[in-house]
Amino acid sequence: MGAADRPPPRDLLALALDVAREAGDLLLRGRTGDVVTESTKSSPTDVVTALDRASEELVAGRLREVRPGDGLLGEEGADDPGTSGVRWIVDPLDGTVNFLYNLPNWAVSIAAEVDGQVVAGVVHAPALGVTYTAALGDGSACNGVPLAGSAATDLAHALVATGFGYTVERRIAQVTVLTRVVPRVRDIRRMGAASLDLGAAAAGLVDAYYERGLHPWDHAAGALVATEAGLRVGGLHGRPISNDLAIAAPPALFDELHDLLAADPPADRD
Repeated sequence: MGAADRPPPRDLLALALDVAREAGDLLLRGRTGDVVTESTKSSPTDVVTALDRASEELVAGRLREVRPGDGLLGEEGADDPGTSGVRWIVDPLDGTVNFLYNLPNWAVSIAAEVDGQVVAGVVHAPALGVTYTAALGDGSACNGVPLAGSAATDLAHALVATGFGYTVERRIAQVTVLTRVVPRVRDIRRMGAASLDLGAAAAGLVDAYYERGLHPWDHAAGALVATEAGLRVGGLHGRPISNDLAIAAPPALFDELHDLLAADPPADRD
C-alpha cells in the first residue's frame, strides 16, 4: 500500500472510538464484581488483572476484523508489525491500580500510527464519563468539545500532574526531583493514569504534566490529544517524548518547566 492509499486519520479515529467504547463497556461490566490481581510485571506494584487481558483481546479482535493487515502493539503482549503501514498502539486498561481499587481514573487508550507517525487517538474513561479524541491536523476534543489547554503563563501558579514508576529505585529518584518541583509550582496532582493526565493537560484541568517511564501505549493517544490542543510535548533538550521523560505544557510554561526538570539530578535519570 502506497502513501496515497493510507486511510484518513478521521477514519482511523472513528474506528478507534467505536472499539474503545466497546472495551470500556466490557471493563465497566467486569468492575461490578470483585477484581483480583492476576499477575505482576516489573514489580509487585505493577499489577495485571484478567480484565486487562480481556480488554486487549477484544480490542485486537475488533481491529483485526475491520483492518486485518494492520499491526498492533499492546501493553499486555501484542506485538505485530502488520503489512499495511498502519499500526495500532493500545493500552487496554490504563490505570489498573485505580481500577483494582474502584477509583474512576482509568481508561482505554487506542492510537493509530501511520508510517511511524501517530495520526489518531482516543482515551476513553467510561467511569468518569470522559472521552478524549484527536486526529492529526484536526484538533482534539473532550466529549466533542474542542480543547485548547491551559492559559497559565506562570509556573508558580501552575497545577502540575505527574506519576511515579513501579520500582523502588525509580520512585526514590522521582521523589528527589519532586522535592525540587513542589516549591516552584502551585501544587502537584498524581492521578494514576498517564493517558488521562495528558488529556487533563489538554483540557486545562491541570496546567502541565511530566512523567518518567512511559511506554508507547501509555502516551501515544494522549500525547496526540495534548499536541492537537496546542501543547508542547517532548522530553529534555529537544528530544521527543519517550520512556526517559514526557513533558506536556502550554508553550508559555514549557521552557520553565523543562529547565526545572533538567536541573541536577535531571528528571530523565534514575
